[in-house]
Amino acid sequence: MKTAAKTSTGSARPAAAGPVRITSIDSLRGFVMFMMIYVNDLAGAGKIVPDWMVHFSERHSTGSGMTFVDLVFPAFLFLVGMSLPFGLGARISRGEPLWKTLLHIAVRTLSLLFVGILMVNESPNSEKLGWPAALWSTLMYLSAIFAFSSLSPRRTDAAGPRARFFATITAILRVAGFTTLIWLAFAWRGENVQRIITLSPFCIHTDWYGILGLIGWAYLAGAIVFLIFRGHRTALLGCMVLLLCLYPADKNHAFDNFWLAHYVGIGETLGAQAAITVGGLLLASILLAADTVSVRARVRFTFCFIAGTAAAAWLVNGLYGISKNNATPSWCLWACAITAALWLLFYLLSDVWPLGFVAKPLAVAGQNVLLAYLLSEMLPSALDLFHLGDWYGRLAAPDLSHAVARSVGCGIIVLGATAGLNRLGFRLKL
Repeated sequence: MKTAAKTSTGSARPAAAGPVRITSIDSLRGFVMFMMIYVNDLAGAGKIVPDWMVHFSERHSTGSGMTFVDLVFPAFLFLVGMSLPFGLGARISRGEPLWKTLLHIAVRTLSLLFVGILMVNESPNSEKLGWPAALWSTLMYLSAIFAFSSLSPRRTDAAGPRARFFATITAILRVAGFTTLIWLAFAWRGENVQRIITLSPFCIHTDWYGILGLIGWAYLAGAIVFLIFRGHRTALLGCMVLLLCLYPADKNHAFDNFWLAHYVGIGETLGAQAAITVGGLLLASILLAADTVSVRARVRFTFCFIAGTAAAAWLVNGLYGISKNNATPSWCLWACAITAALWLLFYLLSDVWPLGFVAKPLAVAGQNVLLAYLLSEMLPSALDLFHLGDWYGRLAAPDLSHAVARSVGCGIIVLGATAGLNRLGFRLKL
């Protein structure tokens, strides 16, 4: 994440000045990814896990509510928005043509959708496929990692022979990864021999876009908002409200005959979830604005943001309740308020007070979180492929303490491996 933000003293710096990073954003991203790995792993422990440690909808078929588990995904959407001014802002600052920036946004969105669809279909029918489903799934995750990999030496001349060698290896891995992903997509078979992709007629089969796909749609909406309004906070707030308004409009059938509604949910995906990303974009704008350079100004704005979104969440709760699965406005607003509060804590710990060592380990892992996510999602199929799934499952038995220890260990190992690969120059550009 190339930034244009600040040093620990709060001074501003232009985006083109160099590869400065916002430690608080990286560390919060690392923390959120740890929680995502933790809760996903813990969910496999079954009924020994109490209600408050699983998604609210898993133990309640009806009703309104949320647990801390229901905050993990929207927190990631919020952080996507917080990163946008730095990633896209760096491109604008160095004078990149608009069409190249739009192409970058389109390619990244399509890549997230493609990998997300493959992840949704990660369990093909072994009998119809002709080989183990675990092998298909493991190859899919490895290929996705290779397809979007980027290798670079830590200290070298950008135009030197070592840099060219790493660039060649990167190109080979990407071609091999993309080729294998496409082959796996066409090789996939379901219960009734259905396919993910058919050419005649052209069709892509998926029940939903998966976590990465939903991130892709939110990224697209947030990127468009940023390109239009940049750091104009009033306009960003207006866009956030407008996107949330798409939810009740959709529930009242305003988009029933709209062509885009056949491909993506207008109210939930392009509306409410995208509003979370724009909320992150709004909060991140204070890291670049000339009138919020001081720590006091940033803390004051963040408190106002938290109070405003929390009050709005309480006010609209009666309309649709709190539901992650339905992406209700109240759930979105609570997610924005809580994630902003967490960011403020990490900001004070890592960017203001001399306690950077508290957040630094998470910040290192937070620089390459999608690699951590894919590695964690690949783990179950890889264990099954090597007949270690039952052994891993027994680590969570017989009580909650064993299950928590296993999940914490899983999160630490995956993030540790990610941080190690990151230090070696292996990154994921997805």
